[in-house]
Amino acid sequence: MEQTKKLRYNIIVVITYIVGFILLLQLFNLQVIKGSEYRQTSNTRLTRESTVKAARGNITDSTGNKLVTTKTGFSLELYKTKIDNDVFNNVIYNLVTLLEKNKDKYNDNLPITVNPYDFTAKDEETQKKWKQEYGIDENATAEEAFNFFKKKYDIKQEDPEQARKIMTIRYEISRNGYSNIKPVTISNNISYLSANQIKEQSNSFPGTAVVTVPVVTYPYGKLASHILGYVGSISAEEYNANKDKYGMNDIIGKTGMQYTLEEYLKGKDGVRQVDMSVDGTITEEYISQEAVAGYNVALTIDANLQRVTENALAQNIKNIASGAYGKKYNAKNGAAIVMNVKTGEILALASYPDYEPELFVSGISQTKLDEYNKNKNCYNWAISGTYAPGSVFKMVVATAALENNIINTQTTINDTGIYPRGHNPACWIYTDKHYGHGYLNVTGAIKKSCNYFFYELGYRMGIDPVIKYAKAYGLGIKTGIELSGEAEGIVDLKKQCEDLYGQQWQLGDTLSAVIGQSYNDYTPIQIARYACMLANGGKSVDVTLIKSITDADGNKVSKEEYEKKVNEKLGLNDIPEVEDLNIKKENRDAILKGMKGVTSEAGGTAYYVFSDLDIDIGGKTGSAETGVKNQVNGWFAGFAPYDNPEIAVVVLIENAGAGGNVGDTAKTIIKEYFGMNAKDVEEDLTAIPSTQVNN
Repeated sequence: MEQTKKLRYNIIVVITYIVGFILLLQLFNLQVIKGSEYRQTSNTRLTRESTVKAARGNITDSTGNKLVTTKTGFSLELYKTKIDNDVFNNVIYNLVTLLEKNKDKYNDNLPITVNPYDFTAKDEETQKKWKQEYGIDENATAEEAFNFFKKKYDIKQEDPEQARKIMTIRYEISRNGYSNIKPVTISNNISYLSANQIKEQSNSFPGTAVVTVPVVTYPYGKLASHILGYVGSISAEEYNANKDKYGMNDIIGKTGMQYTLEEYLKGKDGVRQVDMSVDGTITEEYISQEAVAGYNVALTIDANLQRVTENALAQNIKNIASGAYGKKYNAKNGAAIVMNVKTGEILALASYPDYEPELFVSGISQTKLDEYNKNKNCYNWAISGTYAPGSVFKMVVATAALENNIINTQTTINDTGIYPRGHNPACWIYTDKHYGHGYLNVTGAIKKSCNYFFYELGYRMGIDPVIKYAKAYGLGIKTGIELSGEAEGIVDLKKQCEDLYGQQWQLGDTLSAVIGQSYNDYTPIQIARYACMLANGGKSVDVTLIKSITDADGNKVSKEEYEKKVNEKLGLNDIPEVEDLNIKKENRDAILKGMKGVTSEAGGTAYYVFSDLDIDIGGKTGSAETGVKNQVNGWFAGFAPYDNPEIAVVVLIENAGAGGNVGDTAKTIIKEYFGMNAKDVEEDLTAIPSTQVNN
């Protein structure tokens, strides 16, 4: 037994010596015999790491039409090599020249111009901070700062324009932490022509790599631009706040849903390994970590209804400006909203003028950007514009008077033309026809939009009940729509008057307020929610644009989760909740009957617009004075069909002349929604001459 143990031990010792000897031989071979060969290879081969850009998630309409998706594009990356500095500068110059020849943009963040020399940042504090960051004398001129970088990068070109081309890329390299591992992206989206030429001439461009990347695209062009928003290169501020998530040249959502849902849409980047020789020639590349596409977002809007809404609004504005309604008005801006009255889902939301979001993907030209800024193309009038509501406010006043028993549904008031109290305001019909409406109840007063009737209501009950019910309808309160830039408006009229203007509230203020003037100031989206509540019996609705969010595997994000994140991002957590408004049935019926009379009965202020519809609808026009002579904003707020409402439609056009002039937009929308074979709204809408004053 003892001898067996010794034998086993001796065998183990022998095997150990043999293995050790083999390992020593292998190590000797690697370090001595082949060491020189391996050292030579390592000195002629570089390994680099590149980012594989993740595709952003798609944004679709409610039926699956892709409103935003990605297409295959090309980015240009520059790797650090061991080539001579002069050679490197010449490579950069030739590369930039090629891109410019093919009209491709490259990242240009150098804050110095030449011919003449100047700083792009005019703020002296910003200039000073930037100079300190790069070790430039704080008193240095733009030319001196330019020469600083020219010396720093050892640029030999004497021509300032040529030198700047090189300097721009060298500066970009400095900004992005150019290293032995990761490249610098010098262009996020180059053309196929440039990509092909650079690949074909790769020996002339050492250290460069053309990389296939997903590029954001908008298949429907301008459609729903204010909803979708645009993307662009990350700013310094955005990068500094999110260094753990983004690179300095990443694309990020700037406005609209692209901004609101950036966290879901952006995806997760992968990693690419790149092998190259020291002269910059790429020898091999492979994916070490796959990119993960962003989540897909389905909106509540219908692409076709959105198209019809946008086109109808644009045509209506053009018709008003051209004098199609009897007189030319300087109409330029407007908004139109279609909303499900039961759910608060937005089926269409248009703001005019619109813009091309795809122009921002690769960098919009300064000329185009200046044009957009001048005309406020990117401004969302539907959620950010605030306006006096004019006569569409009268249903608020009617509700307050009826629910507070100031009047009942049968109470009549005699409109004699000029109201004998306050500042003696006249009813609109007296101004035009020199007589009053005569005796009217609340239904008739809404139908004919009788100012005198509502003056009397204001006198009898004061302004406080009006403010109360305006709030109850959600006016002056943000809707919580999932877009940045939503305005609040003004509903605390007395507070606005007394606190901001230092004036005591007077009867004249009340008389002005009850017809939707004075300090009343609301957004079209708030008026749309108000129209929904009128149509559905006072039930509050949650205004929303988001139908669902799903990951790449089709798993849905819970509504509670994305709502929480959206509310935090947009600062919506402190918005007052709008409760259901319980209105007595007889009071509601009297109000809605008046709205039906507006559109469906002779004598209604919009009857001439809607009389040929195959269905009855409820509506109200509004003509809101702006304080500027001869400038009156036009409103329409209504719902359809009258007996069982499905949609609310709100239209606002600045400087429309009268509320009745905006009815064509609403009519076209309603006809499209209910399949009434509406004419192509890209054609001129039939101009209906108006002989009426529409309030």
